[in-house]
Amino acid sequence: MKATLSAVALCLLLATPALAKEVAGVNYPETSTVDGKALKLNGVGLRKKFVIKVYTVGLYVENPSKDAAELISSDQIKRVRMYMLRDLDKKTITEAISEGFKKNAGAKMAALQPKLDSFNAAIPDLKKGDELILTYVPGKGTEVHSKSGQTLSVEGKDFADGLFSVWLGKDPVDGGLKDGLLGKD
Repeated sequence: MKATLSAVALCLLLATPALAKEVAGVNYPETSTVDGKALKLNGVGLRKKFVIKVYTVGLYVENPSKDAAELISSDQIKRVRMYMLRDLDKKTITEAISEGFKKNAGAKMAALQPKLDSFNAAIPDLKKGDELILTYVPGKGTEVHSKSGQTLSVEGKDFADGLFSVWLGKDPVDGGLKDGLLGKD
């Protein structure tokens, strides 16, 4: 009888799907699929501006790591899934991303500005509950997907490195958010 109960408990444990991680009421599944590859959730975080909750983020990668520099420099599929906790107009979003991009791009900024301009043009106004999904695929570039249905791809790993540095770089938009995305929470 004891062996039977143990076997049943083990079967239930193995049959249970991976649990999602939750941040500010938003669930992030443990995996996401891009181009037939399963990405793993590296971490989740909450972007706050003063005391206002702005958005949550989940970072998905092929090879999880707690090393931000390694994640930025690696040439693997990477995805940031942002979930809006409040309305954000295009200007607010693009200014915040541009500021973070510029802080981390340094001397490369002049060469990357045209790509950042193209990226910013694809960002729509977002309402509470909307998602913005940014996916880097080696050899293809960084794809922007939003509720508007508009999809844009910005070429170059250099751009992807700058974009992911907004959250993971030496001067991130939010240090607590960076720790969450690195799974250090």
